[in-house]
Amino acid sequence: MDALRKTSLVAGVFYVLTFVSIPTLSLYAPVRDADYIVGTTSDTSVAVGAALEVIVALACMGTAIALYPVLKRQGEARALGFVGVRVLEAAGIFIGVASLLTVVALRRAEVGADALVTGQMLVAFYDSVFLLSQSFLPAVNALLLGSLLYQARLVPRVLPLIGLAGAPLLVAADLGILFGLWDRLSPVTALTALPIAVWEFSLGVYLIVKGFKPSPVTADLAVNGVRPVQDATV
Repeated sequence: MDALRKTSLVAGVFYVLTFVSIPTLSLYAPVRDADYIVGTTSDTSVAVGAALEVIVALACMGTAIALYPVLKRQGEARALGFVGVRVLEAAGIFIGVASLLTVVALRRAEVGADALVTGQMLVAFYDSVFLLSQSFLPAVNALLLGSLLYQARLVPRVLPLIGLAGAPLLVAADLGILFGLWDRLSPVTALTALPIAVWEFSLGVYLIVKGFKPSPVTADLAVNGVRPVQDATV
């Protein structure tokens, strides 16, 4: 296995790992109960959800780190922007997880009903951070990564086109949530997020199974390994 194939394989695995947090929709259900802090339900599901989101945050950074040496050959500024936005996305996930773990800590400390409002505020804070880190920023990532892969022809062009088409839909859904037109967990939000989900999952599977397509951008990488070089012209 040459260096370029290893890069695509690692990046693909990281992309697939970013989907392990899907069960958090149900795992976080107990913490959304207004009386969670004084309740008697188990904390296990919230802890498991937090662990899954930590994995996602690390995988987010992994995708950017793995792909950057290849993407910079097509456009260094956009590739660097992709890394920065991906790291920012991971940071937002960590902050959101910390807010929910704080709710769990308050409950375990048996602070009582006085902390109910604080707990609800922390859950609302998680939702706000989620809107930015796991909804808006993926749209920005789709524009940056999609345009690079589309121009470099490293994967079938239909894949980045899905991401490029899905990005404005996701932003529109985020604006609807921001202005109170629908809820973050509404069917409208789920439908508008679907193209980005399909784009990222399909990209991960393709990179694992097929790897990068032959391209002038990566013509020498299979032989010489992935290393910094001058950007290719579009």
